[in-house]
Amino acid sequence: MNRLLLPLLRTITRKRSVRYFTDDIAPNRTTTDYNSIITKLGTGRSGPSTDPSVVRYMVKDNIATTRGKTTAASKTLSTYNSPFNSTVVDLLDSQEYKLIGKTNLDEFGMGSANMNSYYAFVMNPSNSSTVAGGSSGGSAAAVYADYCEFALGTDTGGSVRLPAAYCQVAGFKPTYGRISRWGVVPYAQTLDTVGILTKDLELMKKVYQALDKFDEKDPTSLPEQVRSKIVKTTRRERLVVGVPEEFILLELSDLAREALQGALVRLQKLGHEVRSVSIKSIKKALPAYYTLATAEAASNLARYDGLRYGHNTDIEVESGASELLFKNRSSHFLEEVGQRIILGNYTLSSDSGDHYLRATELREELCREFSSAFKNPHVLLQDKQNDNGVDLIIGTTALSSAPSIREYLEQTEKNMINEYANDVLTVPASLAGIPAASVQFKGIGIQLMGQFGDDELVLDVAQELSK
Repeated sequence: MNRLLLPLLRTITRKRSVRYFTDDIAPNRTTTDYNSIITKLGTGRSGPSTDPSVVRYMVKDNIATTRGKTTAASKTLSTYNSPFNSTVVDLLDSQEYKLIGKTNLDEFGMGSANMNSYYAFVMNPSNSSTVAGGSSGGSAAAVYADYCEFALGTDTGGSVRLPAAYCQVAGFKPTYGRISRWGVVPYAQTLDTVGILTKDLELMKKVYQALDKFDEKDPTSLPEQVRSKIVKTTRRERLVVGVPEEFILLELSDLAREALQGALVRLQKLGHEVRSVSIKSIKKALPAYYTLATAEAASNLARYDGLRYGHNTDIEVESGASELLFKNRSSHFLEEVGQRIILGNYTLSSDSGDHYLRATELREELCREFSSAFKNPHVLLQDKQNDNGVDLIIGTTALSSAPSIREYLEQTEKNMINEYANDVLTVPASLAGIPAASVQFKGIGIQLMGQFGDDELVLDVAQELSK
């Protein structure tokens, strides 16, 4: 093994108790310390709640709360206290839900294993030798370990669904614009979506309904006149479920193939029709996604210069403000975030602007191909009813079950592109802005997708499949 990986693995082993939370928790706290802090917050202990009237939840630490810090798992925001709650927190706090803490993540939501955090790695509680998935790995891990009944995460290209699959819980990314993202630290604003992770699919639907509101503070929130025009699938005993040929990749593990086949058989036994479909643009989704997401990230993260905004360290400089800015940013961002900022700035440069334009064209093409595959029309594209279309689309959430930490580090060390390849099956739904849920089936995450706005159908069939 590469000599650089062994010390990292030993560090991970020493920090096995550093898992899920940020809050005001120091990186060397133990699980016992976490339990005492949760008790201090008035939430009891880890494990299922002993009070059925109290539904505990946690939020990913890139979602603003007035209680505790909002750090995005980054040194640059490690001292930031938000003066306001995000809209989603206000909506949940107005009901019977009790916020108990904030969960760890990949810095600014950039990563697929939750190993890019300023605080610590997130260990997978379902199998501590494997990665938890990212970037909402802390939320998925906290749900699996029964610290809370549900958790909120953010999903930009699969950051709720992938950790849900790896940590053996359910994760849901709603239609883009249905849930407010006001108060969410942005990574890529045309993709960022607040999502829900839980073991209880009924609770997932209930939480979704509580959050499914227009928010005038969020310019991307779907207005009421659009919501009212969305054609929702009338619940029928016999639905048509499509399996894209492009999701049946050679890299799919045997376990993933068997689980998908089993899920299809179960849907047929429930009375639904399964058929093959083709969405050719799926093959181009991953490069289009990383072109767009990194460009938006470079723009969004430019504000964290340590001068006007973000952590400022006393650094002796001789060459003026530009050197100070460079040293602030290079010392406060982890490597993965730095790489994506560089890539994004390159994409936005005058020499490479064509790549960005081509990626936006590919995204539009993908949206139209997805829409044409569904029976119901897309409310924003104003296309027509397709009587030969499908009601839902299905595939696996990931290529396999959670990879081991050792395997992940080795593959990423060989080629950084391997880090991005983990999102190959989740990115298409994000680019298209459609609802997608990951549920467990035979130990593998199975992903269900619906037409833009048809979120409750996705949740209903996900619940059927998981029973």
